Amino acid sequence: MADRYHLASIEPRELIPGHHGRFVHSEHTTHVYWDIDQGAQLPEHSHPHEQVVNLLEGTYELIVDGESHVLEAGNVLVIPGGATHSGEARTACRILDVFSPVREEYR
Repeated sequence: MADRYHLASIEPRELIPGHHGRFVHSEHTTHVYWDIDQGAQLPEHSHPHEQVVNLLEGTYELIVDGESHVLEAGNVLVIPGGATHSGEARTACRILDVFSPVREEYR
């Protein structure tokens, strides 16, 4: 049976200051639809999950293992599991992050 969601009906959660996410979980992945405030900082961290960053609107700088990636609308960045990364929203942004496997701590 297929699961259907309407994003506007999912209550956003602010897990990181300035990062407001709507969370959808499948059997094998977690999808996070972020609305991010301009200037919001993503502290340096790592996790075992592969992360696919889809920049939908705005400009966001991600630093992955010391390398800067300035993403704009239409850019996709694949971050391997275990990679250290941090970031900053240069403008207000909308990002879709897809994590594999599921981020259980986001349920």
